[in-house]
Amino acid sequence: MSMGMFFALLGAALAVGLAGAGSAMGVGIAGQAAAGVVAEEPGQFAKVLILQLLPGTQGIYGLLVAFITLSQVGVLGGNPVSDTATGLMYFAACMPIAVAGLISAIYQGKTSVASIGIVAKRPDQFGKAMLFPAMVETYAILSLLVSILALINIG
Repeated sequence: MSMGMFFALLGAALAVGLAGAGSAMGVGIAGQAAAGVVAEEPGQFAKVLILQLLPGTQGIYGLLVAFITLSQVGVLGGNPVSDTATGLMYFAACMPIAVAGLISAIYQGKTSVASIGIVAKRPDQFGKAMLFPAMVETYAILSLLVSILALINIG
């Protein structure tokens, strides 16, 4: 395997691994709060489940970037990467969603906990409670966009 292919695959692995790890942590953090609310008020299950699942999107974004990368570098089609410079470009293109996905998912989980607290005390405020973790999602989406734009313009 060439060094170029190594760096491209490393970028894809980090996109999926870091964003996925952040999502797992964020969903886990929010799930703990959600379970407490459901134990007291089972009727709030659907609302707190939605809030718990929000940090899971970053893992999906990392997976998307990894699939695009793998399809472009010859693993799932495309042309195999042979030179180191191109491999490093793929690696760099994967880093926005890898790093921002990791961090934003964790903080989105923490923000979801606060929103779950709102729903526990004021179920009628669910719409407002959704806005707080959704604001964190904005930065995950921006990093996804940068990664995709970089990937499609390599070569």
